[in-house]
Amino acid sequence: MTKLIFTTLIWASAFVVHSAKADFATDLHTVQSQWATVNYELVDDSQLDAFEKLVNTTAEFTKANNDQAASHIWYGIVLSSYAGAKGGLGALGLAKDAKAQFEQAMKIDAKALDGSVYTSLATLYAKVPGWPIGFGDDDEADKLFKQALALNPNGIDSNYLYAAFLFDERKYSAAKKHLLIAQQAPARADRPKADLYRQQEITALLSKVDKKIKK
Repeated sequence: MTKLIFTTLIWASAFVVHSAKADFATDLHTVQSQWATVNYELVDDSQLDAFEKLVNTTAEFTKANNDQAASHIWYGIVLSSYAGAKGGLGALGLAKDAKAQFEQAMKIDAKALDGSVYTSLATLYAKVPGWPIGFGDDDEADKLFKQALALNPNGIDSNYLYAAFLFDERKYSAAKKHLLIAQQAPARADRPKADLYRQQEITALLSKVDKKIKK
């Protein structure tokens, strides 16, 4: 019940998309903040309902800022996160839509948001099933992660997500190296909630990595 009430409160204040470019940063921050809440603090049906609403509002935001790489990046992040929460083959369409958004962002400015489009697309390639079901490709994921790290070597997301990929590839020592870098990443003043939960993920994965290394 608490989760459902919380979900209602999140969406009680309407997300307003501003067309003026001066308001782009404000709208982007709204998307980022709402994503952190939905992704980390909601579960089950309440999370899926909130993601569906966030997909719709982020679509409006991206349409109003079609020439901005960051809007496409975050639309892709919301779509891919919704796909991950939804799971199953039904999520593949969302993953394909996310891929299209990331590819559009690359055409506009691949270095936007410290090259986070590379990290996001790499994660998508790593998580989606491979051929013939989907477009997943571990080799492509690894290449994209390395491009992300070339642009943002000390970033919390670029290092954590690459570490998660390396863990799945059973490359535990390499995973630990990137987790330790992620752990020391500079705090993002505009994204405290995302940093808080990401650091919890880093700590949890470090524990798993250390157990694997000690075996």
